[in-house]
Amino acid sequence: MALKSSTFFLSLFLVFSVATAGPHHGIAQRRHGKGHHHGQQGGAEIPPEIPAEIPPGTPAIVPPGNPAVIPPGNPTVIPPKNPSIVNPADVPPGTPAVVPPGTPAGVPPGTPTAGNDVETNFKGSWAIDNPNVGVAAMQFQLMPNNKAVWFDTTSLGPSARELGPPGNCPKSPEMNFKPDCYAHAIAYDVETGQSRTIYMDGEPWCSSGHLWPTGDLVATGGTRGGYKSVRMLSLTDPNANFVEKKNVLADNRWYSSNQVLEDGSAVVVGGRNSFSYEIVPPNKLEFPSKKFNLKFLQETTVPKKPGPGMYIENNLYPFLFLIPDGNVFLFANDRGIIFHPHTGAVVREFPKLPGGARNYPPSGMAALLPLTITSGDIHAEVVICGGNTQESYQSVDSKHTKERVFVPALRDCHRLVLTNHSSKWEKEQDMPSGRCMGDLLHLPTGDLLMINGAQKGVAGWENAIDPNFTPVLYKPYKPMGQRFKEMVPTNIARMYHSVSSLIPDGKILVAGSNPHAKYMLKAEFPTELRVEKFSPHYLDPALNGQRPVISPEITEKVLKYGKEFKIGVKFNGGQANAQNVKVTLVYPPFTTHGFSMNQRLLILPLKAVANDLITAVAPPSGKIAPPGYYMLFVNFRGVPGKGVWVHVD
Repeated sequence: MALKSSTFFLSLFLVFSVATAGPHHGIAQRRHGKGHHHGQQGGAEIPPEIPAEIPPGTPAIVPPGNPAVIPPGNPTVIPPKNPSIVNPADVPPGTPAVVPPGTPAGVPPGTPTAGNDVETNFKGSWAIDNPNVGVAAMQFQLMPNNKAVWFDTTSLGPSARELGPPGNCPKSPEMNFKPDCYAHAIAYDVETGQSRTIYMDGEPWCSSGHLWPTGDLVATGGTRGGYKSVRMLSLTDPNANFVEKKNVLADNRWYSSNQVLEDGSAVVVGGRNSFSYEIVPPNKLEFPSKKFNLKFLQETTVPKKPGPGMYIENNLYPFLFLIPDGNVFLFANDRGIIFHPHTGAVVREFPKLPGGARNYPPSGMAALLPLTITSGDIHAEVVICGGNTQESYQSVDSKHTKERVFVPALRDCHRLVLTNHSSKWEKEQDMPSGRCMGDLLHLPTGDLLMINGAQKGVAGWENAIDPNFTPVLYKPYKPMGQRFKEMVPTNIARMYHSVSSLIPDGKILVAGSNPHAKYMLKAEFPTELRVEKFSPHYLDPALNGQRPVISPEITEKVLKYGKEFKIGVKFNGGQANAQNVKVTLVYPPFTTHGFSMNQRLLILPLKAVANDLITAVAPPSGKIAPPGYYMLFVNFRGVPGKGVWVHVD
């Protein structure tokens, strides 16, 4: 009888859980006028904190056609047992979880299993972080001082924000030395939503970038007077402007990509009509330049010799990843190679990836899957998703056709093990929807997130429609068929010239989208000046009690290669052990045009886990973790706490 009663009450509890599952909304107002939204409409007035230098005439409300979304804020009451949490069956501490059937054979040795992780049905939430920041985000870098720096172009007319202070109108070499009173770059505080303007000389349009080991931002290339420029923005000066040196690079770098190497230098690869790469040393704005010709870039160009103004290419902003042997994987258009960065020698060539073109302008997504550091060989695997057909650009671009056809974006994904010399492309599960111009981001948990982009068309001015509003959670080591999960959608189109980035509190900062040559606030897809934050599934408010809290005063902030280090942490959700704790390092990428350059996530080995102290081991070398700043996260049963900045060298 007791058994039947227990079963009856358990059934009632499960019915109640299903009926009440979902996000909760309270009425508490966030500071700075920010609030959560899930597709509702409402006006978004610019709060008093927005700098006074926004030019007269700039709309004080969000542009028409993009309803703004700021209902009141965070949940005020969280039930003790929120039904959005689904706890798996109890697993005794120390019991290794069984790898589920269907999991790829290439699961890296030592990868922490998820058998004891808390699961949640929470599909995320969105919030407006700033309703009008004044400068569209084309190129983006999160700095280790929690300032997100972004910039667009200096030669295509004014932005929606004055440079400041009032009357500051330097003569622009990109505008025939006429005075330019408008800002083209800002530093945005990811914690407060406030920002300051930054002065940029030269033209960084469609440039690339990376961080020096010091944390200074370096931007390379651009167009017009910026083709061969190198620019630096200081990390330590709170009022810094960009310092530019012209004609430093060996080749024109317009639509090129960067990858930081083991010594802190970086390869800068490709660009329009530039079939070469070069190495930019760390901490120097002037240096002897040397060009390495790369025939592969010419071979992947479509067509081989385009007419004047008739660009197609399909191989711009190539995908670059540093692999554990110190060589670089390069993917352009539909093919990949591994090359030695200091000699240019091609180490290995891979067969064509079927389906279409994956780089600009079809603009698919790519990421290096998490690197699990073990005592043996480290498994490195890349995933490439989306993009469009080889003909999709000329089908829609006005320079090529008068009968425009917006070709549906690709849904397919493929994976390739880079550390296995006999590996071939393996078909991954298809995405829930087609996507081009999206971002593929690492999350602190080792999962990934697909966000932004369009479902039809390609990159370029007015070349895409049908925005993809729905982020997708990607769990690469789940059984096939269970790897993608759609999250709650936004209602703001983020297509050409949009960016996103993981920030230390675990949220995703989302900005930009401007498919026009100039700022247009009244269009079907206007120049987007709102900044959003997306809270992924692990920020379910009901999981707050499970969230570990890093103690900065105890945690070591400088990690030496191969050495043990200490992390002070409070585990609020239960007994911590090596089976339910994961420590990850995330390198902050330079993101533009759908590619997050230098992005990598490392899962560190743990020596000891106590209630308030973790002993972990730093990455073994710069081939695994290039020197510089990383965000360090502690996950307890799949729930991450806020990250802290550490330096690896």
